[in-house]
Amino acid sequence: MKKLSFLAIAFAAFALTACFTGNKDPKAEEKTEQKSFEQDQVEQKIKQEIDSIAEKMGQLKQLPFVQEGSKFELTKEEKQTKPDYLLEASLAEKAQTLTEKYRILSALTVDKKIAALYEMPVEEYDKAIAKLTADVDDPSFKDIDVNKSFFENTDTLYKSMEKNGRINQFWQLAAAGLVEQLFVINKNADKFLSVVDDKTAEDLTYHIVLVLDALGRLTEYDPEVKPVAEALEPLKVLNATKVDELKAQFAEAKDKIEAARKALIK
Repeated sequence: MKKLSFLAIAFAAFALTACFTGNKDPKAEEKTEQKSFEQDQVEQKIKQEIDSIAEKMGQLKQLPFVQEGSKFELTKEEKQTKPDYLLEASLAEKAQTLTEKYRILSALTVDKKIAALYEMPVEEYDKAIAKLTADVDDPSFKDIDVNKSFFENTDTLYKSMEKNGRINQFWQLAAAGLVEQLFVINKNADKFLSVVDDKTAEDLTYHIVLVLDALGRLTEYDPEVKPVAEALEPLKVLNATKVDELKAQFAEAKDKIEAARKALIK
């Protein structure tokens, strides 16, 4: 976890500076070593907790409309009214920072699936996804199919991003993909929730809890995570355990979902 180790690096730099002063203070060195040890213990504990959260997330039941090979489909009549709320593929050109590119990449993989359901052209989405994949240059993606929803690759992707020091960006992907799915559902809840059972509904809301939990633990170490956590915080009102409850909560949380999407996908 690169960003989780920045304090440890700071302590090491402090110790190195002391060596050049010519006046070593044994007590100061001992105190620095103790701080470094304590910080390492804190980081290891947080990493274990985040690993556990990712493992739980990988066990959740996913929404049918983002699953590869799902039997979910729209009727001929439904396909005639094309959605006007999907993100433009050209948004990939506007992404500036690394975190923006990760988030837009995740959201576009969701929207590509929705576009395909409506039999809309997806070539521009393919190009945008390919561009962003090249831009972030994440070796972790070699282990997955980036054209799938990132939620379908949770276990493999998390382990790969952990190995490559990009755990923080994994949660950027997870947050953006989750919000985009919530946004899409709310545009046509009757249809997209018609094939969802109570277990899936419960897992969806638990997904929000898990992502927020991970972001909360990372906030202290990664300033780029804090606004993501703040954007998702209002979505905790989605806590249903049954489909009927979820439908009602979606209607009430419409503005919160749209605000979260606007905050993450700019």
